[in-house]
Amino acid sequence: MTDFLMKPKIDFAFKEIMMNEQARIGFLSAMLGLDPEDIRETKILNTNLRKEHEDDKQGILDVRILLNDDTEIDIEIQLSPLSVWADRSLFYMAKMFTEQIHAGEDYSALKKCVSISILDFKLFEEELEFYSCFHIREDTRHTLYTDKMEFHVLELPKLPEELKEDASDILLWAKFINAERREEFDMLASRNKYIKSAYEQLQVISQSTEKRLEYEAREKAIRDHNQMMYEARSEGLKQGLEEGIRQGIEQGLERGLERGIQSMTTDYLEEGFPREKILAKLQRHFDLTETQAEQYFQRYAK
Repeated sequence: MTDFLMKPKIDFAFKEIMMNEQARIGFLSAMLGLDPEDIRETKILNTNLRKEHEDDKQGILDVRILLNDDTEIDIEIQLSPLSVWADRSLFYMAKMFTEQIHAGEDYSALKKCVSISILDFKLFEEELEFYSCFHIREDTRHTLYTDKMEFHVLELPKLPEELKEDASDILLWAKFINAERREEFDMLASRNKYIKSAYEQLQVISQSTEKRLEYEAREKAIRDHNQMMYEARSEGLKQGLEEGIRQGIEQGLERGLERGIQSMTTDYLEEGFPREKILAKLQRHFDLTETQAEQYFQRYAK
């Protein structure tokens, strides 16, 4: 039990780490490029997004934080590949943004919203950088349209193996989230005091029997989901292969049949056989209906 450490990239563990205010301040200051001293207060908000109508899609965020300047931040971890992640994060951002305003209020009530996505898969396959930040800008002049929406993306599979002495705080946090071995945690904690606070919180929750049970249940749910997705993909590939083989055989037989009919029709025509006799031979030889024989004759008779 004493050697067990949760993996920070399991969303349950990450949420628990973010309950530590020092860890929270350190992570946000790194991601948002803020001086930690300028963050006077952070609050963990209710992670259920409000539903305006009964048939609205419910949004549940992993970690939702309010800064002292009223900036709202959604932090989500996704371990399984999801090609529509950008659309999903935009949906949650829009829900978070619009629920700030209430009847009778004007648009000045709207505050900045930030989305931070921590992904254990490559969202941008062609890009090499593990970290990306997006704003809404004009296409050619790059003029900022509004600063009220901001998207940060960490792609963990793109992290470099080695850490340089001048590694950014963003990279240190990304390596911490992706770490699994005690030596990695120890090294990262020695390089950043806020990561040290996060590591201390991780050790505390890892020794809690109750939290470990919750963590293992969540880890099992993720494994089961990934296994089901793997089996579904495998079955789909298998069915696709079988269907492709079946279609290939059918197409091959069809082409062979057509060549045989074409050859026989051409030979009989050259020998001067009457149309009715050719049709009758085609029906018997290739087990065709009268209509099929007629169709093939029209296609190949010249």
